[in-house]
Amino acid sequence: MSTRSRIVGWSHLAFGKREEAGTEEMIGKVTSDVLAHAGIAARDIDGIYLGVMNNGFSNQDFQASLVALAQPELAHTPATRVENACATGSAALHAAMDFIDSGRGRIALVIGAEKMTALPTSEVGEVLLGASYRREESSDSGFPGVFGRIAEQYFERYGDCREALAMIAARNHRNGVDNPLAHVRKDLGIDFCNTVSERNPLVAGPLRRTDCSMVSDGAAALLLADAETAKSMARSIGFRARTHVNDILPLSRRDPLEFAGATRAWQQALKVAGVGLDDLSLVETHDCFTIAELIEYEAMGLAARGEGARVVREGWGNKDGRLPINPSGGLKAKGHPVGATGVSMHVMACMQLMGEAGGMQVPGAELASVFNMGGAAVANYVSILERSR
Repeated sequence: MSTRSRIVGWSHLAFGKREEAGTEEMIGKVTSDVLAHAGIAARDIDGIYLGVMNNGFSNQDFQASLVALAQPELAHTPATRVENACATGSAALHAAMDFIDSGRGRIALVIGAEKMTALPTSEVGEVLLGASYRREESSDSGFPGVFGRIAEQYFERYGDCREALAMIAARNHRNGVDNPLAHVRKDLGIDFCNTVSERNPLVAGPLRRTDCSMVSDGAAALLLADAETAKSMARSIGFRARTHVNDILPLSRRDPLEFAGATRAWQQALKVAGVGLDDLSLVETHDCFTIAELIEYEAMGLAARGEGARVVREGWGNKDGRLPINPSGGLKAKGHPVGATGVSMHVMACMQLMGEAGGMQVPGAELASVFNMGGAAVANYVSILERSR
């Protein structure tokens, strides 16, 4: 799919337990910051796309209308809220790209935001279960219970991979130390991640606390412009490919270990971009749980089915490895405020391509890829990005 859209600016709040009462204040901050970063006036924005899952995190819905509260000049700019589970941010980005690629506007604002920590943890789990097939997949353990069963099935079919999962968690936390925007900036080490303890208890099935991404607050934003407008901007990131492939929601009606939708999304993206995995400089992938990242290695083609552990055991995903994975620390260390995640991942990729990633920087990054998924590999988005200016 050819695209006229370019990313010309971005902003990103630090993820974690934030002091703001809700998304409104965070949305206002990233909006002001992204306009300043791109050097674009609010009056020049033609469309606004806000990604917020909500689903009960807040009783304030209709949140696209909140953007104009911080920027009164946006009061009459068309604004739309987009939701697609944990891929909500990427869905908002795709909607904005469709807006620009169709010629309906020149400049679009994309925001992803979520306030999760205001709810008790038990209620957060119940909200997130809305991204599963509730008729069959309800769990006292929330979404960790869904992926805990996936981990059990993976171990039954391919062998116990607890240590490999711990290595994934440890690597992502090690990378997160260099990310000033990350929720947790601490190198936990493999031994801690691989040991069940009072500080690292079992959460669901074989998954320990360190195998699960955290409940976080945060927001991130992108400004998109058409190719002609982007020529005058200081930064311009283009898309070699962007794909979105869905899969059936109930896990009972598909092989839950195949991640077939993710596999198709990767195959299509690489084909459209005309590249192979070895041409990519880095991947920001959706490690909501370490078992998800392990299976994603297989979906993207880094390893054969059942051999995902090889990627982490042989260091292929390390910063100096064959294909650096989650140099930002991923969802595991950076945090996972669900509506913001897809936008955040694209911000991280853009920083890498502009050489502005600081301690996270992968030297000589030329092609950066993002994999963001909603639910258990139900909504699957892949982007392959390159610097165009």
